[in-house]
Amino acid sequence: MDLLLNPEAWISLLTLVALEAVLGIDNLVFIAILTDRVEETKRTLARRLGIGMALITRLMLLFTLAWIAGLTAPLITVLGEEISWRDVILIGGGLFLLTKATREIHHNIEEADDPAPKAKPLSTLIAVVAQIAVIDLIFSLDSVITAVGMVNDLRIMTIAIIIAVLIMLWASGPLSAFVSEHPTVKMLAMSFLLLVGMTLVADGLGQNFPKGYLYFAMGFSVLVEALNLTVSKRRKRAKETL
Repeated sequence: MDLLLNPEAWISLLTLVALEAVLGIDNLVFIAILTDRVEETKRTLARRLGIGMALITRLMLLFTLAWIAGLTAPLITVLGEEISWRDVILIGGGLFLLTKATREIHHNIEEADDPAPKAKPLSTLIAVVAQIAVIDLIFSLDSVITAVGMVNDLRIMTIAIIIAVLIMLWASGPLSAFVSEHPTVKMLAMSFLLLVGMTLVADGLGQNFPKGYLYFAMGFSVLVEALNLTVSKRRKRAKETL
């Protein structure tokens, strides 16, 4: 009851929900690209399973704060730089994203250059969900560490994570459909994954890159692409009226 009547708690909750939702954008982009490889009838199920696993992972990490704190303890020293288990996870996740995004870009370019494009190979539901689970762990770690650093109340952190995941679940369908329908947007989304992967590797190596710059670059790119799509639609309508 004291939580509901405390204005500071509400401000902390709203701030954390907003931050968690922003941190989940790159996760949504990854899910949108992966689920496009599943049979159309199974895409909604794949998204729900992936986001559901994200919620479970975040809550599990949240309730094992001592374990998370242990992840930041130095494990080895490489060229004078201390490497912890958290750094290893971030580097591994970043390399996974770089590999996945590069292969997707390569596949899309080859497909565009092929005069007789073949049917798009489909992935199994289990394979896609497994890949989502791997990257969810990386994004969950970053998200939960951020939450722990901002708020001390476990109840606020739990509520904020649940609300943020529900927002992700609501936004995943329209975002996936939009990315699938627009090839240029899909290429831009894969470029985002390259950028996020590079940032994760840099963070794991001790080179902290402010996330504000990352999200500004992504937001600016989205704005430019939105303008391009608007112009393309207007030109198409103008041609149809002639």
